[in-house]
Amino acid sequence: MIQHQHLTQRLIQTSAFTLLAVCASIPHAFATSAVEHSNLAVMIRQLNALEATAQQSAQLAVEPSNNRFFLDYQRLASDIERIRLGLENYLTPNRAQPRDTVEISGGYTLEREPTP
Repeated sequence: MIQHQHLTQRLIQTSAFTLLAVCASIPHAFATSAVEHSNLAVMIRQLNALEATAQQSAQLAVEPSNNRFFLDYQRLASDIERIRLGLENYLTPNRAQPRDTVEISGGYTLEREPTP
């Protein structure tokens, strides 16, 4: 079980980093080609799959654990949603709006309080 959680956490971390790196390289202009539009749609589907995997892992992590550190699934889900909304807004902007300057956190480790 611990090995499964470790592998799942590693997958989530690797996928989140990869998607963040790809998303950060997107120019701040409207999608200008069908290829770019298609690639952005793929990224959104990958984010959806990553979110589903994270939700499944969060449900498994509900079990009592003696581990001192654990993954902050709420923060991860929030960052995934922020990236997805950014991509969707880029693909289908309603009108020119100020850019959201809030950064995603990137830190997903929480420390469990020591029990007396």
